[in-house]
Amino acid sequence: MSDPRYPIGKFQMSDHPDDKMRIEFIQRIADTPSEVKAAVLGLTEKQLDTPYREGGWTVRQVVHHLPDSHINSYVRFRLALTEDEPTIKPYVEHLWAELYDARTAPVALSLQLLEALHDRWVVLLRSLKPSDFSRTFRHPEHGARNLDWLLQLYAWHGRHHVAHITSLREKMKW
Repeated sequence: MSDPRYPIGKFQMSDHPDDKMRIEFIQRIADTPSEVKAAVLGLTEKQLDTPYREGGWTVRQVVHHLPDSHINSYVRFRLALTEDEPTIKPYVEHLWAELYDARTAPVALSLQLLEALHDRWVVLLRSLKPSDFSRTFRHPEHGARNLDWLLQLYAWHGRHHVAHITSLREKMKW
């Protein structure tokens, strides 16, 4: 049986992404909001409050996590593009997921936020030159990382969490 924490597998970075690959990664980021929206379409409040796996977040928490995480990524892109290897501030995502709004707010709020954020983020991403993706930032836990790494991580991240929801729907026959 596959690991329910990683329904599409763990993140794997391509060491030498080319322009064609970057276009595909950016398109995945562009598609994320509509994929999340489709994944939760028609779910009841009870279903939204169901964990995608034992000990895991609820569907609602997953939906709210996406803009939380993606806002951080968007800001990291902007910092790396405007500063020389800035040190970014990580956040404790599991604690963010336990905050009241992440546990109770309507998912429509985060779906709207995710859509607007991705619309803006994709405009930025599509404007970058290939050399821009080699710009770096410093993550206190991961060290120096470049924007190619961040682009690929977030192209994977959206699909990863959509698969949490769709896998649960399949398992529960929703």
